[in-house]
Amino acid sequence: MRWTVHSETSLYADRWLDIRVADVEISGGRRLEHRLIRSAPGAGAVVVNRHDEVLLEWRHRFITDTWAYEIPMGAVEEGETPEAAAAREVEEETGWRPGPLRPLVYVQPSAGISDSEHHVFLAESAEHVGDPADDWEAERVEWVPLTEVPKLVGERRLVNGTSMTALLYLYGTGRPG
Repeated sequence: MRWTVHSETSLYADRWLDIRVADVEISGGRRLEHRLIRSAPGAGAVVVNRHDEVLLEWRHRFITDTWAYEIPMGAVEEGETPEAAAAREVEEETGWRPGPLRPLVYVQPSAGISDSEHHVFLAESAEHVGDPADDWEAERVEWVPLTEVPKLVGERRLVNGTSMTALLYLYGTGRPG
């Protein structure tokens, strides 16, 4: 059953997000107010080296007070393609320039509350070009064996939904060749 949206009103907006209330009609003609978040798309990449290791960031997320591994990822800027954004984010956040990128997975991490969409690409090589652009993105950047991904999930050292989806997808399908 498809919900009908009669209107949306912004409650708060800035350059990162737009919090809205929608007047929606659900089954039986019932109507309710539903909160939602609109945001720009995000893009990131899983970078794999010839040793089947993935490039990950160990970082703290203050909102959940969580330390965990994540793939490099960020917002797609105005006029930028998701692929270009993914390459930029990898280099800015890790100091590694990814090789050619190809689509890996598409994720809608919170479709019940947000229109956020994440485009994740795969690079099977990278060149170290220097230090990360900002020292606040990650505590450290390291190459982690892809075979360790399920263990990291089980130990809650990999909890970010998009990172987990992309890495488990790659782990489960085997390294593309």
